[in-house]
Amino acid sequence: MLDIEAPAVARKALPGQFVVLRVDERGERIPVTVADYDRAAGTVTVVVMAVGTTTRKLAMLEEGDALPTFVGPLGNPTHVDKFGTVVCIGGGVGTAMTYPVARAMREAGNEVVTIAGWRNQGLIFWEDRLREVSDELIVCTDDGSCGRKGVVTNPLQEMLEAGRRVDLVIAIGPAIMMKFVSLTTKPHGVKTVVSLNPIMIDGTGMCGGCRVEVGGETKFACVDGPEFDGHLVDWDLLFQRQRSYLDQERQSLALFEQHVCRIDGKPATAPTAP
Repeated sequence: MLDIEAPAVARKALPGQFVVLRVDERGERIPVTVADYDRAAGTVTVVVMAVGTTTRKLAMLEEGDALPTFVGPLGNPTHVDKFGTVVCIGGGVGTAMTYPVARAMREAGNEVVTIAGWRNQGLIFWEDRLREVSDELIVCTDDGSCGRKGVVTNPLQEMLEAGRRVDLVIAIGPAIMMKFVSLTTKPHGVKTVVSLNPIMIDGTGMCGGCRVEVGGETKFACVDGPEFDGHLVDWDLLFQRQRSYLDQERQSLALFEQHVCRIDGKPATAPTAP
């Protein structure tokens, strides 16, 4: 978790939006969803999992360090209204992005049920924050080490089959999770919004890497989204596009791990969890 001093971004940021940042002058530009913002303090909070080269570099930053690029807020914000009962579903790191959405939905007068899923208890974070902005919080872990054992679609399916009123579902997390949330709600006719941040690359619409088919039309996740109707997304095509740069990502990480980071001479290793 990083709190970035960026008053201009904090002043305009809204739930569902993202920023584009670079860790150093030669670094790649990556889009990262806004997890929180404090307009009074002028800060924006982002949460990342240290997996690839850039996110590992981010995890190595210390208090007082600076980023050469922090652009935003970008993308269309979440449409917030009084819908009734809103189920916010977060998976893994996507749970952090669920937080401002759940907060805004509750402030708008909705009943908010949050379902948060992680692989295991050691990866859980912000449970207290999510509980504060939810009328009901359901925690799931794949291995059952905390909360319910299983995936986030299990309690969602139970709610729908029990006839519980659900007016809107918003899912943020791994693409595969968002696909199965959409498949779960579609037979029940429940509107489902997904955030396609995982497919974005440049974040400005210029690279074309985030092309996705929605309702038979080509959209750009970063400028037309990042939120779309989950029932209309061509998930199979999205998964193919996600794998487009896997080889380059592996090569970059291998080179990074073989060398010592030149910033302050720190070892080129970092924690693999937020």
